[in-house]
Amino acid sequence: MSISMTPAAADRVKSFLDNRGKGIGLRLGLKTSGCSGMAYVLEFVDELNEDDELFEVNGVNIIIDAKSLIYLEGIELDFVKEGLNEGFQFNNPNAKGECGCGESFTV
Repeated sequence: MSISMTPAAADRVKSFLDNRGKGIGLRLGLKTSGCSGMAYVLEFVDELNEDDELFEVNGVNIIIDAKSLIYLEGIELDFVKEGLNEGFQFNNPNAKGECGCGESFTV
């Protein structure tokens, strides 16, 4: 399994976890949403679920549930600043298309 994260994304997640004061890592998952069908979900994890897979990337634990993992194989998580906007960017080789607003994707 290949999950990657840029140094910028790892630094941002570490900063969030430090400010939060607890947590074992970041969950990367999917939910049904938007015009194209799937949307990414990021949330902090305090304890693992039975079906979770844990990946250590650049000093950060990334947790992905088994159902989401098949759609996230090979994904790279990045953190990008463009002008006044900043946020996480998902570079997913499994995505076949995105909706016009960029909120959801299809595989």
